[in-house]
Amino acid sequence: MKIALLQMLVLEKNKAANVAKGLRLLEETAANHDLIVMPEIWTTGYSLSRLQQEAETPDSPVIKEVCRIAAQYKCNIIAGSVPMLHDGKIYNTAVAVNRDGKIVSLYDKVHLFGLFNEEDFFAPGNNFMSFLLDDVRCASTICYDLRFPELFRHLALQGAKIIVCPAEWPESRGDIWRLLAQARAAENHIFLLAVNCSGQFKGAPFYGHSMIIAPSGEILAEGGMGEEVISYTIDLADIDRVRHRLNALADVRRELIQ
Repeated sequence: MKIALLQMLVLEKNKAANVAKGLRLLEETAANHDLIVMPEIWTTGYSLSRLQQEAETPDSPVIKEVCRIAAQYKCNIIAGSVPMLHDGKIYNTAVAVNRDGKIVSLYDKVHLFGLFNEEDFFAPGNNFMSFLLDDVRCASTICYDLRFPELFRHLALQGAKIIVCPAEWPESRGDIWRLLAQARAAENHIFLLAVNCSGQFKGAPFYGHSMIIAPSGEILAEGGMGEEVISYTIDLADIDRVRHRLNALADVRRELIQ
């Protein structure tokens, strides 16, 4: 499965430019990949004061265009996350679209970042379910979720083989980004696609360093801090090879975590 991570430069308070760039990068990348993943809130950036005006809906023009690109190029897309209005509330939502251009998952960020008072802008999600892309069970998480291993374990026990984590993660905590991402992959024997952005928020740079991490915890591909597309072909059989040597999932005492 050929993967592309779109580590795009996300601008503050410029949704129009972000959307135009994100859709252009999708168009340029989709024909040559099986799965593309975008960063967290790539449409608005971390400027959250206009969410009521700038939030998407499942049938808004931006999401329809993502679905069109997926169908035209026969490429699965996880459109990072976007502010999404549904059920009368605004969530931070990862949108997964299959090769037919159909939405197969809307994952609402479960763990809101209290340090930045995200609960003032977003409602917390509780729909953490896996989904299928090309008959491969996948799952979504978002940014701060990376600090909560129980969510990843829950998804792995559902059978997820690929877990994505779009983010807007700062350079100041870059060492933790790499540490946690490798741990989540290794402890669950899954491929982790950790997709960060480039740019800055209020003068603080984002870390970039989007990564494709093997079920052994090895970093297979990694970006720098600038805007780029990270491309790599993974071998899903690596999951079985790692689990044949040591399968911690088989020894989980489910009654303690369910």
